[in-house]
Amino acid sequence: MDPIRLLEEHYPPGTLAHQVLLRHSRAVAALAVAVAGTLRQQGETVDLKFVEAAALLHDIGILHTDAPTLGCHGPLPYLAHGIKGREMLEAAGLPRHALVCERHIGIGLSAEEILAQQLPLPARDMLPLSLEEQIITYADLFFSKTPTEADRRRSPEQVRATLARFGAEKVPVFDAWHQRFAPRP
Repeated sequence: MDPIRLLEEHYPPGTLAHQVLLRHSRAVAALAVAVAGTLRQQGETVDLKFVEAAALLHDIGILHTDAPTLGCHGPLPYLAHGIKGREMLEAAGLPRHALVCERHIGIGLSAEEILAQQLPLPARDMLPLSLEEQIITYADLFFSKTPTEADRRRSPEQVRATLARFGAEKVPVFDAWHQRFAPRP
């Protein structure tokens, strides 16, 4: 399976959506692979090939959302790109990759917070469970798809500030991941 070819089946090269998605996904994949490689060197079992492919595909569902600044003009709210990506990758025969799509939003979403905040999503836990899912979710937090911010990597402080807007309880999860995954000097 070639993830870039799969993306291009849905995102014609030369379109804004293709450019935005590929730039973002490559940045996320590069960081995720670096984290996974370091963990492997430390003796952890990590599927590097899966991490790279799933990181490239984690946002495949954005095309179906209403996000004009990203070149996406679909009917769904942006928050639904994870569940739409899951549907797309399950249809492509990639159930493990599909779970990354659904579980990578923020640090993940619980059924309780989906219900409490009345989010436009099915009320089920969408939390990254596997090490690979957590690595990709962590890496995604550092990169925006917004074209004006696409080439900048957010600092840990910026990530914390963004997460805190969605609930103070999200920051300790990021901090634990950052302690485990951040490159050491």
